[in-house]
Amino acid sequence: MKIHFLGTNGWYSTPTGDTPCILIDSKDRYVIFDAGNGIYKIDKYIKENKPISLFISHFHIDHVSGLHILNKFNFKQGIDVYFAKGRRSDFNTLVNPPYTIGVEQNKKNVYQLKTKIKLNELRDGDNNIGFPVRIKKLYHAYDNHGFRIVLEGKSIAYSGDTGVGPNSFLVAKGVDILIHECSNIKSPEKSWGHVDPIQIAQFAKDAKVKKLALTHFGAHLYDTFEKRKVAETKARKIFPNTVVATDELVLEI
Repeated sequence: MKIHFLGTNGWYSTPTGDTPCILIDSKDRYVIFDAGNGIYKIDKYIKENKPISLFISHFHIDHVSGLHILNKFNFKQGIDVYFAKGRRSDFNTLVNPPYTIGVEQNKKNVYQLKTKIKLNELRDGDNNIGFPVRIKKLYHAYDNHGFRIVLEGKSIAYSGDTGVGPNSFLVAKGVDILIHECSNIKSPEKSWGHVDPIQIAQFAKDAKVKKLALTHFGAHLYDTFEKRKVAETKARKIFPNTVVATDELVLEI
């Protein structure tokens, strides 16, 4: 199973990366976390007729700007889009005029792009959509949800945007890999829902995860790759099995 990091910046795209998008290529399906600008690259990797599941953590623009790009794709199997219950109107607002190409509904929840998009709301807690999924609300100024999935017997947790809170452990405890935001170089005392490398490394240690991948680096703070390497060094002092993601990085688990 391969994890492709297609967008690793937070807030906006720069020469260090596009905004958030991660593609997992497993034996039976493709899974995408978030739809930032990096999503334009997925057709480089989606070559098989396997189901495609897209999970949206929240609707801050850097995590959903790529919804404007959906009509670039022509996947015969379509894309199942998943988000927290009550967020359907957010999707419908963005994937319609005046914000992007117009789409017509031919039946409930199915949209007429070249690739058929089916919308699905997930309840807080455990869900089974053909594979195990847990969704929990995490700490962020605007409602954000983290996901925990199991593919090929491996557990993967994804944070979206968040500070560390009680629900973080429900998503991440004991996972094979935790993919977590690292927006800050050093967090202020009153954070509105982001972490720095020291905070998340300590959390990974406390949660007993097996591997930590840092992504979603604040574009205005991490303006060079060298600054990401400094973050990696700081994190590894606390949690040695840490890797810093860059666009086009591929991890195998």
